[in-house]
Amino acid sequence: MAHYALLDENNVVIQVITGKNEDEQRDGVDVNWEEWYKDFHGVADCKRTSYNTVQNQHTNGETPFRGNYAGIGYTYDETNDVFIAPKPGDDYTLNTTTWIWEKDE
Repeated sequence: MAHYALLDENNVVIQVITGKNEDEQRDGVDVNWEEWYKDFHGVADCKRTSYNTVQNQHTNGETPFRGNYAGIGYTYDETNDVFIAPKPGDDYTLNTTTWIWEKDE
C-alpha cells in the first residue's frame, strides 16, 4: 500500500490518500499512479509520500523518501523533492538535512 499527497496549484498538500503501490498494474498495464491519481481527483499535482520517512530518515533503515511523510498543509518543494511542514513561526529556520523547522536560538 502506498500513500499519495494531492497538491493544489501552490504545491500545498490538500489531502493524503492511500493508493496502489507504484509497481502495481491496472488491467495488465503499467501505470504512473501519481499521474493517474492527479487526473482522477482533478488536482494540480500528486506525489507519492512515504509513511516511514520522518526528518529525512527511514524508520526501517531503508532509503528515506521525500524528506517527510506529507500532511495536509505541507508544501512540496520541487527543487529538493521533499515535503516540508508549515513554518511554525518567524523564529524558525529550515534544516535542509532533516527538512524540519528548528527554533532559532
